[in-house]
Amino acid sequence: MIIPLLYIVIIPIYLASSSGSKPVGGIDVIIKDSSDYRFVTEKNLMNLVNNGSGRIIGKPANEISVKDIENKINVLRELRVAEVYMTIDRTIKIYVDQRDPVMRVMPEEGGDFFIDEDGVVVRKRNLYNPRLHIVVGNVNISSKMLEGVSVLDTSIKNTVLRDIYFIVDYINDNDFWSAQIDQIYVDRDDEIDLIPRVGNHVIHLGSAENFEGKLRNLEAFYEDVLPGVGWNKYSRINLEFKDQIVCKKR
Repeated sequence: MIIPLLYIVIIPIYLASSSGSKPVGGIDVIIKDSSDYRFVTEKNLMNLVNNGSGRIIGKPANEISVKDIENKINVLRELRVAEVYMTIDRTIKIYVDQRDPVMRVMPEEGGDFFIDEDGVVVRKRNLYNPRLHIVVGNVNISSKMLEGVSVLDTSIKNTVLRDIYFIVDYINDNDFWSAQIDQIYVDRDDEIDLIPRVGNHVIHLGSAENFEGKLRNLEAFYEDVLPGVGWNKYSRINLEFKDQIVCKKR
């Protein structure tokens, strides 16, 4: 009984120590949803891995800190998850899960950002543009947001982006509105306009208060009124008043 027990304890230790002096054989990078978003590439990750330490492949495995590699990769705000580990055959495995953007934000003061399903702000760094609702106008990306604090966090006061997040979430969950709404504009009074894909008019939502009810009323208006008078009859459809739709003729 003693000999098998010693074998179980000693052999793994021996294999680990002898394997540690052998060189790293390769790096395997797995990027979840890479075809959907392409926020990061294998080349981006490899540059981070090798930065400051030279080429890792060929170095003794016991000289490589997978924790240090993981910390380097985690500086990318575009990633929700980054995990690094080494297999018994001395292959470094890198697994990353990209954030899932729900809208694109382009403030008047400049900049180009994505906001993901957790409300986290990510700078737009590449030329790839996923099909998202675009928010423009008087929206502010604060320093806290750039540090990773979600727009949903209550520590961020008086941000219209929190309201916009819930509006976009509602729109994305509704097939009709997801297809109809193209852009969202915020004016100097933090009032909201929706720019549709069909119809040459602006939808003035006003404040975000009761936006679900306002959009339900507008959907009924689209179904019952616009087919008879024409989609281009009005230049502005105002929903800001309770249980009213006020239209301005072109």
